[in-house]
Formats: sequence, structure tokens, C-alpha cells
Amino acid sequence: MPKDVLSATNMFIDSFIGYLKSERGYSPHTLTAYKNDLQSFDAYLRGVDVALSLSMVDSDVVRGWAASLMDKGESTTSVNRRLSSLHTFFTFMRSEGYVSVNPVDGINRPKCRKVLPSFLKETEIDAVVDGLESSVGFEMLRNKTVLLCFYSTGIRLAELVGLDMSSVDMAGCTLKVKGKRNRERVIPFAQELHSLFEEYIEERAKVALPDESAFFVSSRGTRISRSTVYRMVNSALRRESSLNKCSPHVLRHTFATAMLNNNAELGAVKELLGHRRLATTEVYTHLTFEELIHFYKKAHPRAGN
Repeated sequence: MPKDVLSATNMFIDSFIGYLKSERGYSPHTLTAYKNDLQSFDAYLRGVDVALSLSMVDSDVVRGWAASLMDKGESTTSVNRRLSSLHTFFTFMRSEGYVSVNPVDGINRPKCRKVLPSFLKETEIDAVVDGLESSVGFEMLRNKTVLLCFYSTGIRLAELVGLDMSSVDMAGCTLKVKGKRNRERVIPFAQELHSLFEEYIEERAKVALPDESAFFVSSRGTRISRSTVYRMVNSALRRESSLNKCSPHVLRHTFATAMLNNNAELGAVKELLGHRRLATTEVYTHLTFEELIHFYKKAHPRAGN
């Protein structure tokens, strides 16, 4: 790609990322995902025609990119996400007057097979928490508190890492969480987590740096990292579960499933999870129905006939 075309492409991408950060309030993690998707498309363009600029991109080029991603073995979910990123990018480009049409409009997206979220059974999550019952030392206590916080509140990994001391209302037993696109919500927590928070806060005071605002901190006294939390949760879950994926999000799924299995209203679970659309939460009703079928087949004397 000619140097002037390449630099213009990079300029447009940087301008778009800046817009998402300042105007839409997207998280650093989301911004990185958008940038990676656009750089993937840019690399494809350079392979098609070195002189092809963004204003020359049409639907055939976009289809070719999607096909190339599928040929590389990317899942339909991943390809659809990349197409969504590209659509948002060209919507921005059009609003700024850089292009006259959005070449992603009208593109038929690959059909995704709906996969029900993975979750832990009640006995498994009890074993995970009980496995840290005799925990000693700051890190072990913190890890237990993190695990129970995930399971008791259903918060996301980024939300947990972003908690500050001011986010936790011990008197009111609530967490103030900043979710996607900086939307805030308040989540209640029960006495079990309250007691563990009290114990953790006492030990945190001995470790945290004087000016550190983060609620969950590392042994160095600074805000705990996403990667540290992910590794810890993955290790704890793998000891008690045979699930292929043992991520913090599994605990979020487990929270939602437990709530619905114990007769929580769907709308209430939607608010607790911070979902914008009820349809997003409804996937858990399918999941609990699948579990119902499982227990029916296991328990009913004629279910196998």
C-alpha cells in the first residue's frame, strides 16, 4: 500500500478509536478489540491491492475479508464481531464525510450456533469455595474473597478489577459497579460476603499502598490485574470442574443460573447483571430448562423409554 494511503488508514483508525474512547466511553479492553479487528481488515486490504483506499472499499471486499477469516478457521462468532466492528467504523467514517456509503450494510452475517453458557453445579461451586476455607495469608484470603464476590454478585472481570474502596458500601451491603460504557449499577450482597469483606479489608490495610484506591490489590499493594484474577480463578475452578473453559465469566453464568433456578424474576436478574436487553438474559432460561430436562431424564422411571 502506498505510504500516503497507509498513513491515511492509520489516521482514520486512530481517529475512530479516539472517538470511541472520548465520546462513547468504551473500556481499554474494548478499544483494543476494535483496533485489532480494524488492523486485521487493513492487513487484508493490503493483500488485495496495495492502492486500495478505504473510500474504495465495497461489499465484495468485505465479503472477501469475511470469507478469508472463515478459511483461517475463525469461529462465526468471531467473524460476526469483526464485521460489527467494521460496520461501526464505517458508520463513523460516513458521519465524518470520509465515505459516502457503509460497505458492510446488507452483508449477510454467518449464522451462529447458539451455545448455552457453561456454569458450575452447586456442589462444584461449594467445593471451590470450601477448598479455600482454611486459607492463610493475604493472597489466599483475597483469592477466596474474589471467588465469592464473583459468585455472589455476578459481576464481570473488568468490573471486579475496577472496584475501589469507595465502591463498597459495607453498611448498606451493596457494590457500586461501573459496567460497560461506564453505566453504573448497584448490586446487593449477603452476609456471607459481608463477613469475608470485613476480614479482607482488615488484611488489605496491611498491604495496600497509602494512596491506593483499589479494593482488590496485589501483594505489592497496587490494583490487582485482570490476568492475575483470571489465572487464579482458572486454577481454582479446574480443581473442582471438568469444564473446558474455567474463566471468571463462568462464575457470572453460575450466579445467573442459580438465581433463576431459585425463582428470581428474569427482569431482576437482568438488572443485576447489567444487561441492556432482556433477550441477553433470556439465554439463562434456556440453560435452566436444559438442566430441568437433564434431571427429568435422570429421575423419571420411564424417561428413558
